[in-house]
Amino acid sequence: MRELVTMWRDTRMIMLVAVVAAVYAALLIPFAGFVIIPGITAVRPGNVIPVIFGLTFGPAAAWGSAIGNLINDIFGGTFGPGSAFGFVGNFFFGMLGYKLWGNLGPLSSGVEPDFRENVGRQFLEFVAVAVAASAACAAIIAWGLEVLGLFPFSVLGTVILLNNVIATVVLGPPLLYLTYPRIKRMGLLYPDLLHDDDMPDAGPGRAQTAAFGLLTIAIVWVIVGIAISLGIQDVPFAVEQNEVFGQGGATVQIVLGAIAFLIVLGLTAISGERLSALLD
Repeated sequence: MRELVTMWRDTRMIMLVAVVAAVYAALLIPFAGFVIIPGITAVRPGNVIPVIFGLTFGPAAAWGSAIGNLINDIFGGTFGPGSAFGFVGNFFFGMLGYKLWGNLGPLSSGVEPDFRENVGRQFLEFVAVAVAASAACAAIIAWGLEVLGLFPFSVLGTVILLNNVIATVVLGPPLLYLTYPRIKRMGLLYPDLLHDDDMPDAGPGRAQTAAFGLLTIAIVWVIVGIAISLGIQDVPFAVEQNEVFGQGGATVQIVLGAIAFLIVLGLTAISGERLSALLD
């Protein structure tokens, strides 16, 4: 995780944080009126931004996504205690892309995410990355709202997971096809900007283990969290939001979420990146 701190020494990476935050917020705020959960979340086609910029700008996209989501909360009318968990969830939403790409063994395409060769394998890998990043974001925010006692896990976890996955999988591949080669020619890919000493230091075996661990834990966490809400807390599926507001705070969700978050944090700390080795 060293690169997430040392990138602040590079002016161009700081500029990219501002660019990602501005673009993300600009694509979220106009849709703030298309509310799914009043005061919490809305329709968000801009959710494609964290993953595609995570694959190009690396750690700058993690910070930019977190800041962009916070700006949207402030100007979109959803700012509150849950915004802290929104910041963390979107940070991981932007970070997992560059941590996982190329490190997923048989799920990896072995090429850059430009969708110009091995397109079928690239799409498979992109879907795996998108689902993992979306699930991590959804689980962290849903767990946070459970900790705050606002909503049961399943209410927000389901909405955020579907919102993130649909926007990213549908819009991500064509946007990467159009933008990745141009960003590469401009020399703005994160491996071109970060010093070698700042890149995550992990061997292929450890990087692959961490990547599969992040993929697995993120998906299992959101599935188990939703199942607990539906099965143990007896929250009806697709329940009206005003019927369950204030019913969060289940001890089992808080404890299991804390364990899952610490595992995700640990796997992130030992994970690597692969894009620098895939560049032509």
